[in-house]
Amino acid sequence: MRIWQQAISVERLTAIHVDTAVQHLGIEFLEVGDDFIRARVPVNTHTRQPYGLLHGGVSVVLAETLGSCGAAFCCPEGWRAVGLDINANHLRGATAGWVTGVARPVHIGRSTQVWAIELSNDAGEPTCVSRITMAMLAPRGA
Repeated sequence: MRIWQQAISVERLTAIHVDTAVQHLGIEFLEVGDDFIRARVPVNTHTRQPYGLLHGGVSVVLAETLGSCGAAFCCPEGWRAVGLDINANHLRGATAGWVTGVARPVHIGRSTQVWAIELSNDAGEPTCVSRITMAMLAPRGA
């Protein structure tokens, strides 16, 4: 079942993230399905921590980006989706290649949404699981 209330595409997601942390980190949107968004981040000198692993904060940036985009496009035009809480469990390090994330809704309510984001390495092994809770804000003055 298609969950999007606004027009959404890889091209639109890419366009709204020009000159943001998403673009700076090299995050690429890959796919929008009926109920999910997929994106990836490179593991390179810009995203590794001193031990040579993907920085945990970069994993969280990818997770928050996916969950926030999902929530924003699930609400009516003019509404805003803002983060209330995010958590992440780092399961396995990544030293090269790409880490890919997929966000799917757990709950889509009128005032809150909860999204689960699963990250994996190029071998398909899980690297991080995250959950984000979003508040849905009506247009100002409405």
